[in-house]
Order: sequence, then C-alpha cells, then structure tokens
Amino acid sequence: MQITDVRLRRITGDERVRAVASITIDDAFAVHDLRVVQGDKGLFVAMPSRRRASGEYYDVAHPVTAEARQLIQQAVLAAYTREAREVAVSSG
Repeated sequence: MQITDVRLRRITGDERVRAVASITIDDAFAVHDLRVVQGDKGLFVAMPSRRRASGEYYDVAHPVTAEARQLIQQAVLAAYTREAREVAVSSG
C-alpha cells in the first residue's frame, strides 16, 4: 500500500485541529476528512468519524493494521510539516 497523494486544508480558530486532510491510496482509493490534531503528546492523525444519535463517535474509515496506520500518519504529518515550512518561509 502506498499513499500516492495527500491534500491538506488548514484550519484556523480551533486550538486542537490544525488541518483536514484527504489521502489517495495506490492512485485508486480516496479517504477524506482525516484530521491533524494537536494532542498532549504532539501531532497525530485522527480518522474520519461520525456522531451517532447517542452522541458517541465512530470511525467511518480506519486502517486495520498498525503498519497501515503508521504509513498514513507519516504521510499526512510529513505533508503538514512541509506545508508549515513553506508558509513560514513565504511569511518571513
């Protein structure tokens, strides 16, 4: 499995959610609404989720293996870091 594309949309006004991402897997399958979240231990990628009528959330799509989760997280956070550097360079 390869993450062949990552697209980010920065979020302002939310202290924890830094960006929303879409990824393409193997140029064949897209997953939207992944969130880059600032947690207590640093940035992480939260999978797309929906709220049930009871108020609890459930994942709409998620990796089945730890390796797949790590691959997705690394690709999204690398794209987020690259974009943050580009913004910093162009601003300063």
